[in-house]
Amino acid sequence: MDRYFKHEPNRIRLIDDELVLAEILFPAVDDETVDITRTFVDDSLRGQGIAGKLMEEAIAQLAKENKKIIPTCTYAAGWFEKHPEYKGLLK
Repeated sequence: MDRYFKHEPNRIRLIDDELVLAEILFPAVDDETVDITRTFVDDSLRGQGIAGKLMEEAIAQLAKENKKIIPTCTYAAGWFEKHPEYKGLLK
């Protein structure tokens, strides 16, 4: 199986044999801010840390782009509470 993270504007997806197994959406609010609105993981992958890996991928990309983050998705909001070292990225 060919599983990889696909980075797209305002979205990162976990692809496996052309199927989307997980994704995180972060549409732009303005030129300097994004809103993490959705984190999805297929039932077959739940409990394997995939959502956390999606967050790490998004954080790395958004930090390089000097973007601030509003985490309206409940998973993202909880993730930031557990990772205070990234609070500087929050708007």
